[in-house]
Amino acid sequence: MGSLFVDYLARRLPLVERALASSAGAPLTDASVARDLDDCLYAPLTRFTASGGKRVRPVLALLGAEAAGGAPEDALSCAVAVELFQSAALIHDDIADEGELRRGEPCLYRTVGTGLAINAGDLALTRVFEVILGDEGLDADRKTRVLAEVARMERHTLEGQALDLGWVRDARWDVTPDDYTYMVRSKTAWYTVASPLALGALAAGAPCATTGGLVEVGIPAGLAFQIQDDLLNLVGDAEAQGKDFRSDVTEGKRTLAVVWALANLPEGERAELVALLGSHTTDERDLARAVELIERGGGIEHCRALARRHTDEAKDAARALAQDGRITVDARDLLCSMADFFVERAS
Repeated sequence: MGSLFVDYLARRLPLVERALASSAGAPLTDASVARDLDDCLYAPLTRFTASGGKRVRPVLALLGAEAAGGAPEDALSCAVAVELFQSAALIHDDIADEGELRRGEPCLYRTVGTGLAINAGDLALTRVFEVILGDEGLDADRKTRVLAEVARMERHTLEGQALDLGWVRDARWDVTPDDYTYMVRSKTAWYTVASPLALGALAAGAPCATTGGLVEVGIPAGLAFQIQDDLLNLVGDAEAQGKDFRSDVTEGKRTLAVVWALANLPEGERAELVALLGSHTTDERDLARAVELIERGGGIEHCRALARRHTDEAKDAARALAQDGRITVDARDLLCSMADFFVERAS
């Protein structure tokens, strides 16, 4: 199951944390304004990145390198870049969603102000490229290939975020399951799984066939990851989720469970669910009723089945890579365990 990947995460985490220690960079001057720059720009990003979660994304970059026959150190700059992109995405996302808490602490824009938080997120995006460009272990060809993958990852993420926000802005309730799949593939699957694996492989000098194969593992695994996230928000452990529990209902998000339920509920219950999702309610009884309606429309059951199906697709792709000799048997087992972990996790 997912325990093999959990053990791998624990083994590789210290390597990632050491690399991230100075990832925010430092002022470009040692003049008297350097202290102000640190206070207003570099220190906020350093604190935010240091507060990170499980570090799954950067560790996947190391796994991509090892799967391709390289060493984890080959992909350290990619690992740092992926985590910095994650920092930028979360900082900006919290502003867009008007969030309150992130990783158990007030969102960055609530502590330093919106303008400075945007600036810190922009610094993280700048550092993504600086870290890779500054990696002396990557020759010019590998740097070019890595940077091209970073650009692809960022473009996909921006498309997914635009759809997610735009559907809420326009009060769109005609979103289809296929629409949702495109959105979440772009917003989550690429930068959470597919691109980190690909970046690690590229840094290790893997051929296109191996890199492309890892993307084929990463896309369905990333879809399963996001579907499980959506399920945990609706029917997971309320105590573990804290104030975020059922926040997707409050924010009126078009998750797959919601989209599926809206397509299958009778008209009266569909209208009731739309009203609840559009009300931005935080009342526990309203939230519970919304989840009840989503369940009645088959949204929860459909998502559980689909998450497992995507997991199986990812595992089949990993097995095919090993069978063709593009990755090792050990890498295959780790990738299969990763896919299982994504749908077994409780947070």
